[in-house]
Amino acid sequence: MEQQSLFRNRTFIFLFIGGFLALIGFSMFFMTTTWFVISDLNSASSLGIILIAITVPRILMMAFGGVLADKFKKTTIMFSTSSIQGVLLVIIFLLHNANQLTFLYLIILGSIFGTLDAFSGPAGTSLIPKIVQKNQIKQANAIIQGLGQIGFVIGPIISGSVMEIGGVTAGYLVSAIFVLLSAFFMFPPFLKEGPVVNTIKQTPFKDFVEGLSYVKASRFLITGILILITLNFFAFGAISIAIPILVETYGGTPINLSYIEAALGVGMLISTAIIGMIKIRRRGLTSIAGLIATLIVAVAFSQIPNLYILTALAFLIGFTMTFVSIPFFASAQENTDPRIMGRVMSIVFLAMNGFDPLAYATVTLLVSRGFDIQLVILSFSIVGLIIALSILWRGHTFRSYKSNY
Repeated sequence: MEQQSLFRNRTFIFLFIGGFLALIGFSMFFMTTTWFVISDLNSASSLGIILIAITVPRILMMAFGGVLADKFKKTTIMFSTSSIQGVLLVIIFLLHNANQLTFLYLIILGSIFGTLDAFSGPAGTSLIPKIVQKNQIKQANAIIQGLGQIGFVIGPIISGSVMEIGGVTAGYLVSAIFVLLSAFFMFPPFLKEGPVVNTIKQTPFKDFVEGLSYVKASRFLITGILILITLNFFAFGAISIAIPILVETYGGTPINLSYIEAALGVGMLISTAIIGMIKIRRRGLTSIAGLIATLIVAVAFSQIPNLYILTALAFLIGFTMTFVSIPFFASAQENTDPRIMGRVMSIVFLAMNGFDPLAYATVTLLVSRGFDIQLVILSFSIVGLIIALSILWRGHTFRSYKSNY
C-alpha cells in the first residue's frame, strides 16, 4: 500500500462518511424515541425499559459481533447491518404514521436495531488497520471518533428541528434516510476490502475463546481494558447520569443542561483534533495520565454548585477523556494479529460501552435511596482515582509502552 493522505484514500473516506451518517441516524432514533415515549405514550417510566431494550442486546451480542468480523468481510457486515437498520426505521415510521406504533412494537424493533449495532461496531473498528498504513492508524481513529462526536451533537439538533416541523413521524423518516444513506456509502464494492485473514475453521464458541485467550495473554491489552472500564464506570458513565440531576438540583433549566452536554462534546472534539495532529509515542503513559486528569476534574465536578463552572468542567472532562481512549485504541490496532482483530476490538468495545448502563443503574439506585448526588460522584471519582494511581504504579508494561508510529 502506497503512503497517501487519508483524505485521498477513497476507501477511508467512504468508511468515515458512512459511519458519520449512521451515527447521526442512530442518535436521531434515540432522540425521537425518547420524545415519542414521553409525549405520545405519556409514560416517562417506560423510557428506561425502551433504552434498556435498545442498549443491552447490543452489549450482550458485541463479543459475537467480533467473531463475525473475523470470519466474514467487514464491509459486508457493515453494509448488511446498516441496510437492515434502515429498513427497521422505515417500519417504525410506517407504524407511527398509521398510529399503530405501540410500546411492544417499539421494544421488539428497538432490541433488533440495537443488536445489529453490536455487529457493525467491531467490524468498522477492525477494518481501519486493513485500509490505512500503520503510522496513520492513530490519525484515522481520531478522525472517525471526532466525526462521531459531531454526529452525536448534531443528530439530536436535526431530530429536534425535524420534529418541531413535522412531528415524531418525520423524525423517524429522516433518521431512516440517514441510516440508509450510510448503507449506500458502505456498499462493499465502494470500500474494496482485501481478503479475510482468518481462515481457520472452528466453531464460533472456539473463535470467541481464542479471542479471549489472546486478550488475557497480553498484559498491555488487559491493562488498557481496565483503564477503559475505570473511565466509563467511575467517570463518564456516572457523570452522564448525574448531569441532569445536578442541573435540577441547582435550579437550572433545559438550556443549562444543553450547555453542559455541548461543552462535554466540544471538549472531546477539540482534543480529538489535537491527537490527530500530533505524534504520541508514549501511548500507555498518555492513557493513564488522561484517566487521572479526568478523575481529578470529576472530583471538582462533584463539589462545585455553580452551573457555569460545571459547564467549564464538563469541557475539561470531555477534553481529557479522549487522551485515554484514542492512544490505546491505536496501539491495540497496531499490535494485534489481523486474524483476530475483530474479536479483540469487540472486547475493547465491550469495556468502553458495557459499563455505562451499569453506572447509570448504580447512580440512579443510590440517589433513589437518598444518597446525595454530589457524594455519589465524589465517591465514584475517588475510587476511580485510586485505581488509576494503582495502574500508574503497578502497570509497568503499559506505562512504558512506546509506539513506533
